[in-house]
Amino acid sequence: MARLRLFFVVLIVAAMAAASVAVGTAVAAQARPGSVIAAQDMPRELWIPGTGRAYRLTYATTDHSGAPAISTGAVYLPPGPAPEGGWPVVSYAHGTIGVSDQCAPSMTGLQGIESAYLEDWLARGYAVVATDYLGLGTPGVLPYLDGKAAAHSVIDVVRAARTIDAGVSPRWVVIGLSEGGHAALATAHEATRYAPDLDYRGAVAIGAPSSLEQLFPLGGPGFPNLGLRGLTTFSLFAIVGLRSARPDLDLDSYLSPRGRELAGLAERLCSPELAGQVAGTQVGELFSRPLGDDEVRSALADYLGVPTSGYDRPLFIGHGTADVVVPIVLTLKLVADLQRAGTDVRFAAYPGAGHGESLAASSADSISFVEPLIR
Repeated sequence: MARLRLFFVVLIVAAMAAASVAVGTAVAAQARPGSVIAAQDMPRELWIPGTGRAYRLTYATTDHSGAPAISTGAVYLPPGPAPEGGWPVVSYAHGTIGVSDQCAPSMTGLQGIESAYLEDWLARGYAVVATDYLGLGTPGVLPYLDGKAAAHSVIDVVRAARTIDAGVSPRWVVIGLSEGGHAALATAHEATRYAPDLDYRGAVAIGAPSSLEQLFPLGGPGFPNLGLRGLTTFSLFAIVGLRSARPDLDLDSYLSPRGRELAGLAERLCSPELAGQVAGTQVGELFSRPLGDDEVRSALADYLGVPTSGYDRPLFIGHGTADVVVPIVLTLKLVADLQRAGTDVRFAAYPGAGHGESLAASSADSISFVEPLIR
């Protein structure tokens, strides 16, 4: 019965979202980034525990190149009145859930591990805002792992939250897991330049994939099984995201018939459902020819790349040693590159923690990193 009630809640919210998007598409080109196009009370079934009020927003943002776009997201406020100066803000960037509109967290609720993590921030007096990302709940395909597009959505939901509630402070940090960790790093690089009207303080990136622009060009027929959980699923999301963002690349011409079939499913299914469909399919089976030509390499570097310099606020990066989704060795390289560039970066490894487990494992370190920056 509870699942049935949640199903109807999602249907109602989805209908409201569709109406908002129809309006938003018409006005986005005229709206400033962060402007609220539509706002609705979020059903209580979708609240993070400990929430006092929650809203689902449709708001204006920009895409990778800065062109007008729209995104959706959620705002969760602590109970009671805001403190003097307002609630400081955690802008949360969620982990991989899919690229189809039906997967949008503001319509289905955040995953249990993420919800539990954010419950602690609410209890500490932070407002939590959480973008769905551009294309997830709005027209088009989510540009999965497009750092700049994600960063703009993460930043503009903070602006949007301040528009609907005067108790939301301009002081904010970004926190992200997995795909969201990648987005958090991109946000950290863009925040003060893109939104000088806000008071950005720092970033927390947990289980963040990096160096992907160097790995993806190795993709092609015969690519070996690396023993990483979900690699085929995540590769498909990246392919369909880049395919949508860069139709000029004709990525379908690089895919095998099986690859094109699964890419079509990736646009329609959320992560758990797609994982079932790709079970037993290796990454190499997706391709008919290698991705390593110069044009694709350049596109991948622009789309996937994590900058290793140019950060003007502190970073905290955490990773589980037992992560079999994003190997910790990628993060060790990233941290070394950041340190060489003089970035203020702090790193912690969590022995025995897997990919999702690293979020909870990092909680105490994240709090001790953020609190001195924002209070």
